[in-house]
Amino acid sequence: MQQRKAQLEELQARIGYSFRDISLLDAALTHTSFVKGDGKGSVHNERLEYLGDAVLSSIVADYLFKKFPYREEGFLTEMRSKIVSREQLNKLALKLGIDHFIISTQDSKTYFRSMPGDAFEALIGAIYLDKGYIFTRKMVINRIINVHFDIDDLEKLENNFKSKLIEWAQKEHKEIKFNVVAEVGSGNRKQYFVEITIDEKLYATGCDFSIKGAEKNAAEKTFIQLQLDKTSEN
Repeated sequence: MQQRKAQLEELQARIGYSFRDISLLDAALTHTSFVKGDGKGSVHNERLEYLGDAVLSSIVADYLFKKFPYREEGFLTEMRSKIVSREQLNKLALKLGIDHFIISTQDSKTYFRSMPGDAFEALIGAIYLDKGYIFTRKMVINRIINVHFDIDDLEKLENNFKSKLIEWAQKEHKEIKFNVVAEVGSGNRKQYFVEITIDEKLYATGCDFSIKGAEKNAAEKTFIQLQLDKTSEN
């Protein structure tokens, strides 16, 4: 108990905020696998994650709406997705060291790769409940977005590889297919393997714990390969 208290105090120092209700922070960092295992009776972070996802999305949407007053809805939606994507939130959580404070079962970190990002969202939800929306908004913008994101670079970042591939294939009159070729494991441990073929030629295989994630992984590999092919032709 004393060790956990010290851990929570360390994380509060890192994020620059002291909770009035420390149980909210503890819950935000408690994965459901722990509650189902050794930590029966503890409160896990899924409800806080749900709340934090909504709060974070609202804050980012408001921030982008005001930062880009003349940009269209499609641009704003794409920018928001770049900031709050699971990949970005995982990277941010690891950068902040949040992963070191998450309580979970020993093997769950291998199978729940989104755990750091989920905990970050739960942390936002916990801060919102502890201090309210106005404070949470200021904290997210001043200590997260302004410090850890380069909006100009994000604007140039292309992360929707699947859409770009489909657009390219249509323009070039190519036949592109995303095929689920294997499913390995079961339950939360099930992994999907997706192959991308262009005019029946295999370009890449992606793997993830969701079909969408596997498609994204394979699409990125294919996109990079197409760029390399184009470079070698020149």
